[in-house]
Amino acid sequence: MTLKRLPARFFRTSAGREPVRDWLKDLPLEDRKIVGTDIKDVEFAWPLGLPLVKSLGRELWEVRSSLTQGRIARVIFCISEGQMVLLHAFIKKTQKTPVQEIQRALKRRQGDAR
Repeated sequence: MTLKRLPARFFRTSAGREPVRDWLKDLPLEDRKIVGTDIKDVEFAWPLGLPLVKSLGRELWEVRSSLTQGRIARVIFCISEGQMVLLHAFIKKTQKTPVQEIQRALKRRQGDAR
């Protein structure tokens, strides 16, 4: 049995919400499976680089997923206490990761209680 090298957990707000989990639940099943598999691959094979994982600087990384219908998803994470903390996720619509998406992840990382 292979152990996870970097177990994933969802960032949780002070109100108990898990924004990335909520985002995943809203995806079509096939896309949810794609993102889940990509996150699992990072958990078991960390550290990884392109094409699956890219550093965004400031101790943030993104999991890069190619969804159905030519869409692209990103899950931004940080590493805290040996865990992959899933901070923010979105459907990418531009070539470069928008600054506001990175800012949202940074804000959540600051609020990460664990």
